Amino acid sequence: MRLDLPHGEAAGLMDAMYRHQRHIYDASRKFYLLGRDELIAGLAPPAGGSILEVGCGTGRNLIKIAQAYPGRPCYGLDVSSEMLATARQAVARAGLSDRIHLAQADATAFDAQALFGQAGFERIVISYALSMIPPWQGVVRQALRSLTPHGELHIVDFGNQAGLATPFRAVLNRWLALFHVTPRGDLATVLGEIAQAERAVAKTTPLYRGYAVQAVARRRPS
Repeated sequence: MRLDLPHGEAAGLMDAMYRHQRHIYDASRKFYLLGRDELIAGLAPPAGGSILEVGCGTGRNLIKIAQAYPGRPCYGLDVSSEMLATARQAVARAGLSDRIHLAQADATAFDAQALFGQAGFERIVISYALSMIPPWQGVVRQALRSLTPHGELHIVDFGNQAGLATPFRAVLNRWLALFHVTPRGDLATVLGEIAQAERAVAKTTPLYRGYAVQAVARRRPS
């Protein structure tokens, strides 16, 4: 599935993909989207600090973030109106509609001020979204530009699989391809290059023998 299309076309493709999947997404993904809760535990946002999730999907992560860090306003954007409909329902059920604000937008070119009235965010989260967006470098670049001067970008996604057995890697990649997922094996290198250009420093850590990767990019003080 190509998400390097104009916003409207990309949104339509994602809506078609998730129109039915959204109802079982969280239950079916919890067994293989590893590292999400570890990312949330490591956010450590400052008191009152704002948190944005890019590609928020069903709202699962945002709800956990809001519950883990009271007093921090949370925001989420996604290109799919279908996923946002599920997210809004989940947020309402959790009683968090006053703290979690959602909007439809393109992850490569969103206007935080226009969407949420925010000049920037203390923490931005991207969880298993880069592997589904062909122009993923643009997502990283836009996220870094949307941080406050001391903000941090936290990423978790499928890794380079360097420590996995070859037969398992082959099966895993065939299976991921069915869902239009492409692991970004060069994430560490590309993130480092983009971070340097955007006056940030980045660190990546492989998880579970490279099945997943976790990354943090921090803005450097001016």
